[in-house]
Amino acid sequence: MSNTYKIPRLLVGAPQGRSGKTTITVGLIAALIGQGLHVQPFKKGPDFIDPSWLTKVAGHTCRNLDSYLMERQSIRQNFIRHAQAADIAIVEGAMGLFDGVDIQGSGSAAEIAKILQAPVLLVINCTRMTRSVAAMVNGYANFDPNVKIGGVILNQVARSRHEKMLRSSIAEYCDVPVLGAMPKGTQFTIPDRHLGLIPAGENDALMESVKKIGEAAAQYLDIEGILKMAQEWPGIVEEQVIQKPIEIEWIKQDTSNQRSNIPVIGVIRDRSFSFYYPENLEALVEAGAQLVEVSAISDPELPVIDGLYIGGGFPEVLARELEENHSFRQHLKQLIEQGLPVYAECGGLMYLGRRIHWEGQSFKMVGALPLEVEMIKKPQGHGYMHLEALPGTPYFATGKIVKGHEFHNSRVTDLDTSGCDFAFKVLRGHGINGQYDGIHYKNVLALYNHIHAVAETDWAHHFVKMAENWRRERK
Repeated sequence: MSNTYKIPRLLVGAPQGRSGKTTITVGLIAALIGQGLHVQPFKKGPDFIDPSWLTKVAGHTCRNLDSYLMERQSIRQNFIRHAQAADIAIVEGAMGLFDGVDIQGSGSAAEIAKILQAPVLLVINCTRMTRSVAAMVNGYANFDPNVKIGGVILNQVARSRHEKMLRSSIAEYCDVPVLGAMPKGTQFTIPDRHLGLIPAGENDALMESVKKIGEAAAQYLDIEGILKMAQEWPGIVEEQVIQKPIEIEWIKQDTSNQRSNIPVIGVIRDRSFSFYYPENLEALVEAGAQLVEVSAISDPELPVIDGLYIGGGFPEVLARELEENHSFRQHLKQLIEQGLPVYAECGGLMYLGRRIHWEGQSFKMVGALPLEVEMIKKPQGHGYMHLEALPGTPYFATGKIVKGHEFHNSRVTDLDTSGCDFAFKVLRGHGINGQYDGIHYKNVLALYNHIHAVAETDWAHHFVKMAENWRRERK
């Protein structure tokens, strides 16, 4: 029996990247929050950084939706699970609306809009454009009959005369309403870094940019019209019963040794390591673990734990602080030698090596893995990955095809494989050297690939099982 969920929703898309989707999405969410509404944010694709901003602005954890990594039904169910209690759900697209991994548009933002049966709010960069905007709007409105353009946002509008020409052209030739016009201005942007936007949690001063964007959105966007469009859109149909979201209760470090029958997994969450899909953390809880937050910068040592999860981030930016916390690095290396299960992604791999070399400087890291890492100005691995698990690889069965994505400007150097093994054969992507990804040492698995627990449903169970086994062996 099908169920219809009446969820006000929209997807913010654009003809191409760098059109201002993130700025408009952040501003729109801030303006709606200012009206006292509960906004649930989502991000199309595997990105970590944009979701950090959307989370901070909305006050609710942003969720990733990726039709390349996830099944269509999983996307729809995950969306409903986290959006049904909200006043409105807003999905930020990625790249151009119809851009995917192939000519059919697989993995595109348009595909997400179709799966969610959601209207698209099309953001158009109108720099050096007037009447041509109508041809563009009609092209996007008619390209795929199953993708509905609910409204247009004119971005980078030069002056009032420019805006009048744009609005008049769309009104004359298109059957799509204009729901806002954002003027040019660098004050309406968020600073960049080599992997894209700067993570929201890294510098609270950058929230001043968000404040300005929100004020601009309230002034220049038709907030009432956008909200009305989302509210009046037909409901989303789903056949399966939707489970309630998982609530994570982070335990205190000084109580982690008191849980005699429940494995405790530490998660390094600080300014260096902040790239975690919320579903990955929730999956560990669902699999029977409790989580404790750890800082590689400020904690003198690890609490009593049965496993450790180190996500991605920018350890090179905080490399000096990481190096200076000698006691933490030494304690972690000692526990790894004793057999502590550790799962480390990208930045976590970099941290477990001997050194990070960046901008002419060299910084000591944990030294548990026989490798060093060098930062390069251009991406060394960027895009979706397909990996095949090799024999002996923990957390994954031999021969398992693991999907994920990589995005790193670092490369492994001086790797000595005499005391460790490669974990995966690369079928698509780059990984460590174009042929292999992942280093397996004792109970450590460190790799460039980022997985998503919605797609890799067995990962959390294997991780928790390893933590349980190590807990028993220790006792």
